[in-house]
Amino acid sequence: MGTKGREIVGERADEVIDLLNRALADEWLAYYQYWIGSKIVVGPMKGEVMAELMEHAADELRHADLLVARIMQLGGTPILRPEDWYKLTNCGYEVPNDPQVRKILAQNIKGEQCAINVYNKLLALTGDFDPITNEMVLGILTDEVEHEDDLQALVEDLENI
Repeated sequence: MGTKGREIVGERADEVIDLLNRALADEWLAYYQYWIGSKIVVGPMKGEVMAELMEHAADELRHADLLVARIMQLGGTPILRPEDWYKLTNCGYEVPNDPQVRKILAQNIKGEQCAINVYNKLLALTGDFDPITNEMVLGILTDEVEHEDDLQALVEDLENI
């Protein structure tokens, strides 16, 4: 265990590692949700929506990287098998069967709302005993709130067309 992981030990570390792995599953599924959505989306403002989805996909991938690094700092092992993402996810994955802009945005807003809830819980849990994880989670949460705001703004723009 690296020196940055020594501040929490035992069951608390195990609990945090488990929750971080669950968040990691969410981030990978969110990455794919954004990425595939950007490839198939159709309808008004398609270009703007595609660009926003790709930007968010890149953020989700960066979040996954942060989570893996922290899991390893805490002495844990990140999820190694993609099939485990579905077993551990908090937020799931909604297949974008309808590629219409409004549907894709609604699916991603729902995912962001779930992520915000997950990271709020992690923030509350780690606040008293794991300041490093807490600071990382706060940064990710800030991004997730911004993502939801960005998607809601696109929905509002669509309503004005």
